[in-house]
Amino acid sequence: MRQMIINNNELAEFLHRIKDETELAIDTEFKWVSTFYPQLCLLQIATEKEAECIDILAIEDLQPLFNKIYQPDVLWIAHAARNDIEVLYQYSKQLPAYVFDTQIAPDLLKDLRPEDSNFGAQISYQALTEILQGVVLDKAYTRLDWTTRPLPEKAVEYALDDVVYLIKNYAQLKTLLENERKLDWLMQEGKSMLDIRLYETDIFQSWTRVKGFSRIPKHLHTLAVQLAGWRERMAIDKNKPRRWIMTDNNLIDITMGKTQLNDDKRRKFESFLTENPYEIELDTRKNILPTPEEKAQKLILQKLIQEKANQYNLTTEVIASGKTLLRYIRGDQSVNFLSGWRFDLLKEELENAK
Repeated sequence: MRQMIINNNELAEFLHRIKDETELAIDTEFKWVSTFYPQLCLLQIATEKEAECIDILAIEDLQPLFNKIYQPDVLWIAHAARNDIEVLYQYSKQLPAYVFDTQIAPDLLKDLRPEDSNFGAQISYQALTEILQGVVLDKAYTRLDWTTRPLPEKAVEYALDDVVYLIKNYAQLKTLLENERKLDWLMQEGKSMLDIRLYETDIFQSWTRVKGFSRIPKHLHTLAVQLAGWRERMAIDKNKPRRWIMTDNNLIDITMGKTQLNDDKRRKFESFLTENPYEIELDTRKNILPTPEEKAQKLILQKLIQEKANQYNLTTEVIASGKTLLRYIRGDQSVNFLSGWRFDLLKEELENAK
C-alpha cells in the first residue's frame, strides 16, 4: 500500500534522500471550486530513483520543501507547467530556476512521428505517456475532490503515476530535442513562464476575462474596467470565484445601464474608485477585422514562415499564430517571434518582408 508523506519528519527524510538531485518531476493536485485561489492538496515529486506524494494539507511547515524545490540549480519537469508554477507560487511566492515542460516539447518535434496524430498540439499527459511509454494511464480520479481524507489508495497511485512516468517522458523528450538541436529552444520556452507578472494579479487587467466585453460601447470601457477591477478585488479579499461576486453578464448589464448595483455595493464600488482612480484607453484593434492589405501582408509572412517551418520540422503555428502575425503587422513589437529562437529563425525573413 502506497503511503503519503503526512508530517514534517517524513518530509525531512524524503528531502534528505533527494538533497543532491537537481532534476525533479513535479505535479500538483488541488481543489478549485469555491475559492478564488486553488487550494493545494498534494505535491508529487519524482527523481530517477524516488517518487513520493506529499500531503500538503497535513504538513505544518512547508518551508523546507520550498527550500529544496526552489534551489537555484533545480530543474522543474512538469506537464503544462504553468498551472503547477501558479498554484505553488500562491503558497511560496517563489518561482523555479528552470522549467522543462513536457507538453511544449512535442510541439517542437511536430511530425517526428507522423503515425501518432496526437503528438504535439498541447498533448495531454495521458496521451504523451501512451505514445512514449506504451502505458495507458487510469483517468478515474481526474475529478476527485483532493481534500478528501483518507484518500483512496488507488487515488494516491493515480497521483504518483503523474510523476513516475513524467520523469521517463522527460528523458526521452530531452534526447529527441538534443538530436534535433532544439533543447535550448525548449528551455527558452520554460524561461518565458518565469515572469513574475504572470502570477501577480493586476486587478485592472481583469477586464480581459470578461466574456462579451466587445459588446460594450467604447465610451463605457473605463466604467467596465473599473467594475471588473472592483469585482476582482472583492473576489480576492473574500477568496471566492469572481462569478460569485458578479457574473460577466451582470457586469455588462450594469455598465450599459440595464441594471444597477444595490445601495451597499454602490457604496463599496464608490469607495473602491476613491482608493483606485483609474482612467484607461483600451486598444480595441484586436476586435477589428483585418483589411485586404493586412490580409495580403499576413499571407506573405505565412508563406515565408512555412518555408522555415518545413526546414526545421515545425508547424507554422508553433513559430507564429495568425493572431500574432496580425498584431505584428499592426505594429505590436511584443510578439513572441521578435525574440529568442523564433527570431533567430525568422530575422532574415522578416527583414526581407519589409
